[in-house]
Amino acid sequence: MARRFRGEYHQKVDTKGRVSIPALFRRVIEAADPDHTDGQRPNLVIVYGTATQKQLDCYTIEAIDGIDRRIDRMKPGSIERKMLERIYHGHSLPAQVDEDGRIVLPAKLRDKIGLDGEAFFIASGDHFEIWKPETYEAEEIAKAEAWLDQQDEGFDPRTLLPDLPEM
Repeated sequence: MARRFRGEYHQKVDTKGRVSIPALFRRVIEAADPDHTDGQRPNLVIVYGTATQKQLDCYTIEAIDGIDRRIDRMKPGSIERKMLERIYHGHSLPAQVDEDGRIVLPAKLRDKIGLDGEAFFIASGDHFEIWKPETYEAEEIAKAEAWLDQQDEGFDPRTLLPDLPEM
């Protein structure tokens, strides 16, 4: 698997919906696009999901291929498979990073999450999320703080990690 996304960034969104992908994110997108070569535009997939989803999930080609393979292993015709196909196939769109390191977010996607002059990018391992900054602060930061408040004093998040298998 390619490198993972790391970090968070605030980026300007212009009136045409163009937004710069953080440079470190672009390197991961390029590395995880099997068809990418120098001088060509790297590809990714933007998943806008269900009506209740408040962010855009941006997957590398390798990551979305992994999701597709897992969906393909599900029982054909099952409601769970149909719902995942709808989210990851029907409620998504392919995108390319342009020569200036930007992607275009169509008005439909900007309107869905209320995005106007600024976007908040946050890494999530094999993908990154694009949020309206105010929505992220109001909802996600509050969730994280509430969860941390439930932990013991001196809590070390590494204690949640499973052990690695013996080699």
